[in-house]
Amino acid sequence: MNKKLILFAMAGMIAFASCKKSDNQTTPVDNTPAPGSTIDVRGVIKTNTTWKKDYVYRLRGYVYVTDGATLTIEPGTKIVSNKDSAGVLVIYRDAMINAQGTSTSPIVFTSNETTKQPGDLGGIIIAGQAKGNGNHSVIEGGVDPAYSSFGGTNDAHNSGTLSYVRIEYGGKAVNPGDEVNGLSLYAVGSGTTIDHIQVIRGLDDAYEFFGGTVNCKYLIAYNSADDDFDMDDGYRGMIQFAISVKDPAFTDNKGTTGDISNNFEVDNVNPSNGFALNRSPITFPVLSNFTAIGPNNAAGTSSDYGYGMRWRRGTKFILANSIVMGGQKAGLVVEHDSTGSYYTQGISKFYNSFLHAVTSPFKVSSTGAFLDSTTLATKTLTTNFSQLFTSAAAIGLTDPFNNAAPNLKPTAGSLPLTTAAKFDLTELNNAFFTKVTYIGAFDGTTDWTTGWTVWGK
Repeated sequence: MNKKLILFAMAGMIAFASCKKSDNQTTPVDNTPAPGSTIDVRGVIKTNTTWKKDYVYRLRGYVYVTDGATLTIEPGTKIVSNKDSAGVLVIYRDAMINAQGTSTSPIVFTSNETTKQPGDLGGIIIAGQAKGNGNHSVIEGGVDPAYSSFGGTNDAHNSGTLSYVRIEYGGKAVNPGDEVNGLSLYAVGSGTTIDHIQVIRGLDDAYEFFGGTVNCKYLIAYNSADDDFDMDDGYRGMIQFAISVKDPAFTDNKGTTGDISNNFEVDNVNPSNGFALNRSPITFPVLSNFTAIGPNNAAGTSSDYGYGMRWRRGTKFILANSIVMGGQKAGLVVEHDSTGSYYTQGISKFYNSFLHAVTSPFKVSSTGAFLDSTTLATKTLTTNFSQLFTSAAAIGLTDPFNNAAPNLKPTAGSLPLTTAAKFDLTELNNAFFTKVTYIGAFDGTTDWTTGWTVWGK
């Protein structure tokens, strides 16, 4: 073979070898889920994690964020749960959440079932490091004991941000009195930001505050089965602009407990735990511009509906510039000696507000010589500048008892718009409160629920 043929043959062999080498190379596999895919989430999150709006995240049982991690959730992200596992998101005391939706792209936690029911989702639990009084020793609802403690000494602690978030079909009853609520806040500190939250069709409470100092604005409780705003364990935060709307036919299973469902249920401690009612720190929420709508004796109203407001077991409180109407069995209720004493002394007040109830607008229980219903009424309607209405219609809201599409805005020229709000109490003269001029959650013009809320569920 001549030299040219040898060189040509060698070149062919090299080319053939090159082709074979290329043919055997492994092409990198892209494991990124396709946009719109559902990603199952379970177990423990210990590193900074982002949930993106391009995917649906399905909570499988309890999911714990811990070890200093931050869970970021993009606007427009959907987080779902199936009934078989009733997913619960727990932001543990050493972690943070950054869930900042928008009015046009809210973050939604909801059921993944075709026929959606309360309890398909567990709910959201945030455990912080602020002070509580130990009324509850661990987080309720069957959480892992490794992540069940809460609280500390840092009232300014920051657990992150929840903003423009809907929580639908939540609630998880592990045992009687041992439940997960729509949004449970355990000793959450004032550094945390919570605003524009809607809890819908929950199986238990909409919101429960277990101690802590977190301040909130623009909260909606819609058609939850038990209490809408439940506070205890020494909660001492401020809340402004909030809604409570009850489905007359929907309450949770009370069994033989004697419990009832209320718009507000606020305690300091449960004496059955062996604690004195003055256990410190004492629950003392300062609240303004609420609109709370009870069943108003509508056809089919559950017999388990109770009160517009139930203040008991040693709590202090201020509820100002608000409307509480349609309470089934009573309106303003004060229970136990120390609770009655705080009201008599003027520490607690239902202040510059409107009240209507089907029966018993003023009711006391176990208050001894500290308070009776007549004194409660007199002090509320004189010293505290509140007004009692025998007719709900006289208050002048547009369509408050239309449960499928409630319209809580005051009508033009109505009393909520023509009665000046008051922020002259020391507790209300705080930069947190927007010094509006009207009573209730709305000014008659601006609807802060537009775009991010849903109704009729």
